Amino acid sequence: MTPSRPVVVYGAGAVGGVIAARLHLAGVAVSAVARGDHLDAIRRRGLTVVTQTGSETVRVPAAPSAGEIDWTAAPLAILAVKSQQSAAALDDLRAHAPRSTPLFIAQNGVANEAAALRLFADVYGITVMLPSAHLKPGVVVQQCSPIAGILDLGRFPAGSDATAAAASALLRSAGFASEVRPDVMAWKHRKLIANLANGALATYQPGPDTDELIRRVREEGEQVLAAARIPVVTAEQDLQRRGDLLQGRARRDAFGSTWQSIARGRSDVETDWLNGEIVLTARLHGLSAPVNQLIQRVTAEHARGGHTPRSREAAPDLDAVLQQALGD
Repeated sequence: MTPSRPVVVYGAGAVGGVIAARLHLAGVAVSAVARGDHLDAIRRRGLTVVTQTGSETVRVPAAPSAGEIDWTAAPLAILAVKSQQSAAALDDLRAHAPRSTPLFIAQNGVANEAAALRLFADVYGITVMLPSAHLKPGVVVQQCSPIAGILDLGRFPAGSDATAAAASALLRSAGFASEVRPDVMAWKHRKLIANLANGALATYQPGPDTDELIRRVREEGEQVLAAARIPVVTAEQDLQRRGDLLQGRARRDAFGSTWQSIARGRSDVETDWLNGEIVLTARLHGLSAPVNQLIQRVTAEHARGGHTPRSREAAPDLDAVLQQALGD
C-alpha cells in the first residue's frame, strides 16, 4: 500500500467521521458510507470536524451503501459503525467490495474481527482511543489536540505485514498516533475493560453508587478474561501507551459512545458486544458475570424505553449486586 492508496470509511459517525476528515485533510482520497440525516448533511454542506482550535469542513464523497463506492482503485476499508450494525455493514461490503479489500476494524468490542474474517481474508484490528462525538448531522467533534487520537493496529488474529505498516504510516500522516501491534487483540481486550463502563455512564445518574458499579463491572471483566486465559495487556501498559497523548477538553454534553446513541434517540446500543462479551465468555467457561449482565440488561432497557441519558438511580441496582454477592 502506498500513501496515495484511497480509503473507504464505512460509518462516518464520531470515530469514522474524524478519521475520514483527518485523512482528507492529509491529502488522502477518502470516501465515506453514512446514513440518514448525517448523509444528507454531508452531501449538502460537507463534513465538519470541530476541534479545540476551530472547525474545518471537508468535501468527502459520501454514499448510503458500499454499492455506490468506487472500488476500482483498490482502496482499503475502515469499518467504523457500532458493533450492533456490523452484520448489515458486512453484508453490504460482501455484496460490493472485492474480497481482496483489506478491512480494518475500528470498533469497540472484540467480536467484529472474527465476523469480518468469515468474509474477507485480510482483516486488521484497530484499538480505538479517539475521544470524539457526533450529536448533529454533518458534524463530528475531535476532542483531543494536537494528536487526534491513538489508532494502533495489527493483523487479525495476530501478526503484522506490509499493509498494516503502511496503514499505520497513513494514519500518522493524518495526525493520529499509530503503531503496528502484532498482539492487537490483547490491546483491544484491554480497551474492552474500559468500555464496560459505557452502559453505566449512559444510564445512571452520576454519583458514588454509579462509580461503585463501574468499579465492579470492570473488576468482574478482568476476572472473567483472566479465568478464560484470554491475553490482555496490563493496565500499566495501556496507561504508558496513552501517556499524555490524549490531551483535550471532554465535551460536557458527550459522555461516550453509548451515551451519544441514547441521546440521539437510538433504541439499539453497543453493550451486547461490550458487557455482553464478558457475559458470553463467562458462560462459555462455566462462570457467571452478574454485574456485566445487569449493565447489559438495564442499558438496553433504558435505550428501548427512550429514557433520558444518565437518569436511572444506581442505588437499587447496586444494592441488588451487593445482595447477590453476599448470597454467593
